[in-house]
Amino acid sequence: MNWTGVGVEFARRDWKLHRSRPEFKNAGVYILVGYEEGEDKPKVYIGQSDNFKDRFDKHVLEKDFWDRAIVFVSSNNELNRAHITWLEYKLVQIANEAQRSVVENGNNPKEPNLSEFEKADINQFLREILSILPLIELKVFEKPEKIVLDEAQPKGITDPLNTIVVPAQEDGFNEVFLGEDCWYAIRIGGGKLDKIKYIAAYQTSPISAVTHYAEVDSIEPYGEGDKYKLNFKGKAIKVGPIHYGNAKQGTMQSPRYTSFNKLMQAKVVDDLF
Repeated sequence: MNWTGVGVEFARRDWKLHRSRPEFKNAGVYILVGYEEGEDKPKVYIGQSDNFKDRFDKHVLEKDFWDRAIVFVSSNNELNRAHITWLEYKLVQIANEAQRSVVENGNNPKEPNLSEFEKADINQFLREILSILPLIELKVFEKPEKIVLDEAQPKGITDPLNTIVVPAQEDGFNEVFLGEDCWYAIRIGGGKLDKIKYIAAYQTSPISAVTHYAEVDSIEPYGEGDKYKLNFKGKAIKVGPIHYGNAKQGTMQSPRYTSFNKLMQAKVVDDLF
């Protein structure tokens, strides 16, 4: 209740409407958020300024990726240049460690010298920022916590739909599914997270078949929203191939759920679902 911080969130398209807000006369830090075409993770840029009008006018012209911005200042203008430089430094460090976004900052800012009292005070300011950001659906500063499936699933309870089948293009399949022993940027409903025990890859055209599966070791958030990364217990194992229908052609555009027993017995994709 004693926090003096003020946060302002606005969409890029509305910048001109908010350009004259009184908060933008104070010094503070800001975060630009958006997506580059073809990227699974959001891109962020973290900066600091004591002249937000000029800074954002420039960002509108020169940075295309961002769709929204979040600005944090102090209501009594108590943040000085050293404070906002430290906040920028720390936010860039936390975002890089979390690895849930593409951090556009080219150079990591250096930590400024602050007194012990100042550092304790500005640390509290940072903690308030980090507690607010998830409330506006910005989670790139939170380290993903793995769901270890053996611990998550109650003993004696099994779900028939314990296998997720994902479409995979050739490059991603070879580099990630086979090469990195994982698969990511998958949308999974919250009720399914602790029930998935296996993942199977449906290779898209020209193969058009389920060809490999792996046992899932853990699941962790990936980027923003409801996307996840599935980590395998070991190398993927060949299965089938389970072609898309008798014609050996077709398409599957999104993940679907099946049972491991069906995966082991299926002759064509229709047998899975």
